[in-house]
Amino acid sequence: MPLVSVVIPAYNCVLYLEETIRSILGQTASDIEIIVINDGSTDATGAIARSFGEPVRVFDQPNSGVSTARNHGVREARGAFIALVDHDDYWFPNKLANQLTAFEGHPQVDVVFSDFTRWHQNGGGGRFPEPSTFLPQAAPQGIDNEYSGWIYHQMLLDSWVLTSTALVRTEVVLANGGFDETLPYSEDWDFWLRLSRTSQFLKLREATTLYRQHADQGSRVTRAVDYRTRLLEAAAERWGLCSPDGGYVPPRVFKRQLAQYSAFFGRDHLLGGVGASRYIAARSFIKAWQIDHTYWRSLLYLAATPFYTPRG
Repeated sequence: MPLVSVVIPAYNCVLYLEETIRSILGQTASDIEIIVINDGSTDATGAIARSFGEPVRVFDQPNSGVSTARNHGVREARGAFIALVDHDDYWFPNKLANQLTAFEGHPQVDVVFSDFTRWHQNGGGGRFPEPSTFLPQAAPQGIDNEYSGWIYHQMLLDSWVLTSTALVRTEVVLANGGFDETLPYSEDWDFWLRLSRTSQFLKLREATTLYRQHADQGSRVTRAVDYRTRLLEAAAERWGLCSPDGGYVPPRVFKRQLAQYSAFFGRDHLLGGVGASRYIAARSFIKAWQIDHTYWRSLLYLAATPFYTPRG
């Protein structure tokens, strides 16, 4: 049985999937399997994944979304650890080896994640810089203690865990029910937030992963629902603002962050784009003000709403 099962949810990703898989096969930790969940792709995604043969295992399913694909991959996994990576990201060679070493030295930890580097295109040519140019950032740099241990209270302020950087014990993923398949957005934040209630995390300072930035990313879509603010409100109501070890975020800090997220969501709608709504923008600015009456910027946004001309 492999030690690590790497799960890749894949939907219409012929541009990047091959490079992602090659970065996984190039790991210095060799005891791995790669599971690609072909989520109803209409291009050659499945063929590219199958072209690698062993140890890449490919499973087809009707298009069901990233959470369903990840959960499918977890069910097929045979390793003691699960690594989740998006189809367009890239791993440096020592990524898994460094994380497994961290697990050996810290047996109380259930999740090891790391820093990452945003991978932008060079100018307007559409080409990404060679991964080797980022190698100095991937050199071991020790443990980031601020985001290690019980980090639930930290996760209430931001989604510090980039899913493509994380390695987690399989039994912990299964015990927590995997990803919420009803969430079309913030599903990764929800998952790590839930795990942070029951598990200790460890963060490595080095950037083990290149986080590819491009126009087709799901995070760039304007949503009709502010899933981020809704998620954090529900978490605070259910679990409060304290981690299991007593670490906490002050209520005023949490309220300000929540108000900013609501205002940012409204601003995205105000700026325009596909799915944007001036009504949703105004409602979000009002909510930001209701959350934190000292956040004056929300009122400035609200005052500008009737007069702002969206882009495009």
